[in-house]
Amino acid sequence: MLKKYTFENITWIDLENPTQEEARNLATEYKLHPLVADELLLPTFKPKVDLHKNFIYLILHFPTLKHEESDGENYNKEIDFIIGKDFIITTRYDSILSLENFSKVFEVSTILGDKEKKIEHAGYLFYHITRKLYESLIDELDYIEELQEIIEKNIFDNKEKIMVKEISKVGHNLLDFKQATGHHREVLDSLEIAGENFFGKDFSYYLRSINDKYRNVSHIIKTNQENLKELRETNDSLLTTKQNETMKVFTILAFVTFPLSLLASIFGMNTEKTPIVGMENDFWIIMIGMIIATGIMFSFFKYKKWF
Repeated sequence: MLKKYTFENITWIDLENPTQEEARNLATEYKLHPLVADELLLPTFKPKVDLHKNFIYLILHFPTLKHEESDGENYNKEIDFIIGKDFIITTRYDSILSLENFSKVFEVSTILGDKEKKIEHAGYLFYHITRKLYESLIDELDYIEELQEIIEKNIFDNKEKIMVKEISKVGHNLLDFKQATGHHREVLDSLEIAGENFFGKDFSYYLRSINDKYRNVSHIIKTNQENLKELRETNDSLLTTKQNETMKVFTILAFVTFPLSLLASIFGMNTEKTPIVGMENDFWIIMIGMIIATGIMFSFFKYKKWF
């Protein structure tokens, strides 16, 4: 599916799942290298940036966060940018909400003829698109931060066992974000050099601003991972403490019941002259002895501060 927007002298072509015919037509119209046109047909695994005579070819991957359990696993969405002086082509293979929202704003600007948003060349349009994409990542990371606040509250509401799974899910999301954006730094560093050569030194500020936006995303990911690590350690400590308390109770019960079981076994022996057995009120005497033994054991544990 191809959508075309024009604003002043700048043309933006947005392609979703491009066909061979669409790629071939774009290659002819905008004088794209045949290898670049072929690369638009299928997604790639690694980001990159290439400087050509009349355009810059850039590939970036952006992570997506599934908010609903039924949506399945997170996955990365690729965007290919072909940036010329008076045109920009974005190619994607899935629906990307932040890019579609930006296209609506851009389309309104073209209709209204917003002169305050003057765009000298397509590099400025690329700058606004990428900033919007990174801002959407920050919004998703804010959502993850809210999840961590809920996890922290639940940890101290005696829901440690349930939070083990929730902590793992959030950790998986953060790992996906880190892996997807891990190569952006070197690509954007290379883009600063290529973009300055292609658009001139005046555009270098905008390229650095894009890089700064990415570094902000990277910093938020790192901060969230560190916070999650603290939450995991706290949750594990509380779980361990509860397990130790449970084991402590069972150990005390075992120590208490052992002498009682021993006394019961002794007096249950089938012998001719078992002490107390056969005397008047022998049952109550044995029971009182067991109670006294239990009291002695509890007093000993209390003295040792074992509970």
